[in-house]
Amino acid sequence: MPFVEVTLVEGRRPAQLRALLSAITEAVVSTVDVPRESVRVVLREVPPTHWSAGDVTIAERRKG
Repeated sequence: MPFVEVTLVEGRRPAQLRALLSAITEAVVSTVDVPRESVRVVLREVPPTHWSAGDVTIAERRKG
């Protein structure tokens, strides 16, 4: 049973997240040759204040 975890910054529309779930599922099914029902996908959304690179949070980076 393939299990895929994706972490991204929160703020996307529900329709975008749903499309991402579908695209990931389809990619796993077509590349690993497993039944769709066996694919598990978890999306984790993180606030932009809780994610940093080079000691600058995404929220700070967005402010410019």
